[in-house]
Amino acid sequence: MTSRSFTFLVNPNSGGGTAPKVVLPLARRLREAGAEVEVSYTSSAAVVPDLVKVAAAAGRVVVSVGGDGMLSSVAGAVVDAGGELAVIPAGRGNDFARMLEVPSDEDAQVALLLGGKPTPVDLLSVSMPGRPAVLVAGSVYAGVDARAAEIVDRSHWLPNRLQYPIASIRALGTYRPAALTVEIDGRRTEHRAANVVIANSRFYGKGMDIAPDARIDDGVLDVVVIEAAGRVDLIRSLPKVYDGAHVALAAVKVLRGTRVTVSGRYDGTAAPVPVGADGESLGDLPATGEQPLTVEIRPGAVKVLR
Repeated sequence: MTSRSFTFLVNPNSGGGTAPKVVLPLARRLREAGAEVEVSYTSSAAVVPDLVKVAAAAGRVVVSVGGDGMLSSVAGAVVDAGGELAVIPAGRGNDFARMLEVPSDEDAQVALLLGGKPTPVDLLSVSMPGRPAVLVAGSVYAGVDARAAEIVDRSHWLPNRLQYPIASIRALGTYRPAALTVEIDGRRTEHRAANVVIANSRFYGKGMDIAPDARIDDGVLDVVVIEAAGRVDLIRSLPKVYDGAHVALAAVKVLRGTRVTVSGRYDGTAAPVPVGADGESLGDLPATGEQPLTVEIRPGAVKVLR
């Protein structure tokens, strides 16, 4: 018999509605093993902090069941409540679960939940002008990949495995270079770029190995800047992102630090550059000269069963 207890927070819309199908057999197996299990369904990030607070106060492990966006909202609330977190992937991307090496097999997931050790994992603290800071698990990005994420959100009619590749090609087909100012630990650089990614996890975009050397327990951010290139060249190089080979390209710069700021606008038109984090939109990148997007590492911010 186990003494561990759980509160599952499930986004019923994740993975095209597959999340409830994932959680029900797990909850049954855990109860059979003697664990106490509660299951709450919500697609509203606004109610997550209260649910997590109650669970943490009762000493329950909070289990995020959904995608990367759900995980980030839950992880921040777990940090604030001083609780422990577990992750069961049931979304479209599941990139942070991939980084955590969460198994897909049900038996292995049960073993992880019952026997996993709470392990400190880094998170990102993200600030935008006019809005409170939020904690993010995987990565923050500005440019063509944020545009691709917007397209994914409107592509539910496509098979899950095709959503990210097709969205990436569509975003690259209409992309414009952006004039970006990037500052890392006080060192400022200027770029004419297609995209900048501030990564805690090496994976995003459903398995793209965007930051191959990133670690979730090293207290450092990996900043990947993809300099501007022709649309055809960018589309041709897209497959390299899936195995990390893109970092060897001359147009790709990988920088590291603990505090990163980014600002800028699209070339010529001064149109705003979209910003995203773990599949969720954060709005528009501040213009250079304004208070910038700021991302800081929070070393060992949350304890995750691993």
